Amino acid sequence: MDKKSDLKVFISSRDSICDECGDELGHNAWIILEKEKGAVCLSCADIDHLIFLPSGDTALTRRSRKYSQIVAVVLKWSRARKRYERQGLLVEEHALEQAEQECLADSEIRARKRKRAAEKREALDEQYINRFAERVRKLFPSCPRHTEIKIAEHACLKYSGRIGRTKSAKQFDEKAIYLAVSAHIRHGKTQYDKLLAKGYDRYDARDAVKEKVNHIIKKWQQK
Repeated sequence: MDKKSDLKVFISSRDSICDECGDELGHNAWIILEKEKGAVCLSCADIDHLIFLPSGDTALTRRSRKYSQIVAVVLKWSRARKRYERQGLLVEEHALEQAEQECLADSEIRARKRKRAAEKREALDEQYINRFAERVRKLFPSCPRHTEIKIAEHACLKYSGRIGRTKSAKQFDEKAIYLAVSAHIRHGKTQYDKLLAKGYDRYDARDAVKEKVNHIIKKWQQK
């Protein structure tokens, strides 16, 4: 049974537009539904850093849920059964890795990691990522070495909820790059995720870390 605190992510059955940022998400977009905003992409909802764990492995799912501060249930409408069916969970990467350590023997861990690495390589468009990373480095010349690659690889994974797959990002729009960098800083260098786990509204959590995020952004923008 899903926790009351679990978020719900829906795989849309038709073309969707994010009602917060206005980007066209296309068919089969991953979205959440908010009363105030309507359909919101995973990037605007601040959960695009989570990793998808398909349904099927009960032990792995249970442990991943245990260690992840933020959990989202992924649902897709079944025309045949006329109901939403669970596809899996979105969990934090460290939680999935810890769960795998507990569930699998060493040889099985290596096999799973190789499979995940192969799947990730297939999902990445190397040329596009390199151009995205170059744009990050140009706009944020003082960001730490290799950070632009991490930001680009994360933002450009091929499922439509992430900022790097939006129409504006594919045009290397400065706003889209800024959003990707801001999200990287927010999740990786502030207490933002912990605040969400404590029950903070995401807007309040953003306000709480806004000063630190802006400070790092200005530092990275310096030449």
